[in-house]
Amino acid sequence: MVEVKVERMFLSNMGFVVLLKGCDDPRSLPIFIGAAEAHAIALWINNVEIPRPMTHDLLKNILDCVECRVHRIEVVDLQEGTFYARIVLDIDGEEIEVDSRPSDAIALALRTAVSMYVSSSVMEEAGKVFDEKGEEQNGEPVESDVSHLDQLREKLELAVSEERYEDAAGLRDEIRELEHHTTQN
Repeated sequence: MVEVKVERMFLSNMGFVVLLKGCDDPRSLPIFIGAAEAHAIALWINNVEIPRPMTHDLLKNILDCVECRVHRIEVVDLQEGTFYARIVLDIDGEEIEVDSRPSDAIALALRTAVSMYVSSSVMEEAGKVFDEKGEEQNGEPVESDVSHLDQLREKLELAVSEERYEDAAGLRDEIRELEHHTTQN
């Protein structure tokens, strides 16, 4: 197993991608994820506090209440372009493995501060090496970072919750323009 950490997220022409970087390995594993999971991961990475628990926060809270601990998460397989993961739980000293989508496992791992791993065979098959500019070693560019778009969405949510509708409208328009620009590239 290769220990990894979330290096960053970006938006490609096919959707959101989370990049898992090897801690002691030059390779990174790009995994396509849904918008909701990307939002959950981005909120955590950007230290955004929300007034009510989101789904992954709720799951962590439930596990805490029943004294079940997340031990680690593992991306264990790649079949026909789909990654498979598992959440390894510790219940009274016994390890239990639960099937999961990688995006949900990553969001939970971030909230529980546990280690994340990718099987060596998955890293061999799908791992890539990127340079400092975010370009794949074979020269293909990686799409732009979505952190700015995420920050705008968070500001929009805050403006709406504070009933600053003129600010919200301006932020909405900026988000639409950025999303349109991104889909055109």
